[in-house]
Amino acid sequence: MQAMILAAGRGERMRPLTDHTPKPLLPAGGKPLIVHHIERLVVAGLRKIVINHAHLGHRIEAALGDGSRWGAELRYSPEVRTLETGGGIFKALPLLGRGPFLVVNGDIWTDLEFVRLRLSDGLLAHLVLVDNPPHHLEGDFALANGRLSTQDTPRYTYSGIGIYHPDLFRGCSGGAFPLAPLLRAAMERGLVSGEHYAGRWLDIGTPERLQALDRMLKRGDS
Repeated sequence: MQAMILAAGRGERMRPLTDHTPKPLLPAGGKPLIVHHIERLVVAGLRKIVINHAHLGHRIEAALGDGSRWGAELRYSPEVRTLETGGGIFKALPLLGRGPFLVVNGDIWTDLEFVRLRLSDGLLAHLVLVDNPPHHLEGDFALANGRLSTQDTPRYTYSGIGIYHPDLFRGCSGGAFPLAPLLRAAMERGLVSGEHYAGRWLDIGTPERLQALDRMLKRGDS
């Protein structure tokens, strides 16, 4: 299985930090956010990693190179303009192979062990859910008997970590589009599984949350 790190966001809420530095390269605990993901993916045996980028993307490629220093094989999917999550993944499909692939948002941090994630045969996606953080108390999806839905309660927050089958994007034609409508349609057909992760997970969407993560990692709390 291959992996993809979503790194094309502009990081508006991170400004002015992201005016000259792409958000995935902002440091926490002495290393860029995206490097934490690369290291965990390699530990999980996911060495072939695709990274999409848009804003200051050349700096991401210059900083990470081919990934060999971490034992990874990095390939890039540049976007002239941000294609949103769905469009970004769709554009990168030729680099990801024909089987299921893992996707992780570049602006989160977690101690989840990626190696244990699986997509069952016949399903189109498997999502990792977490407890609702203070800034997203309404949550995203409900979880019951291993399947996800948008109708039931309580709802948990989508962590930004999932495994997708290329068939989820069948019929898509490119350009910018969100991922959520594809997932909701698949949920209505009972084709999306999920799990709740109670370990450490942080949405690094503001300078304050980045500082909190940096302090935690420097204390050795990871």
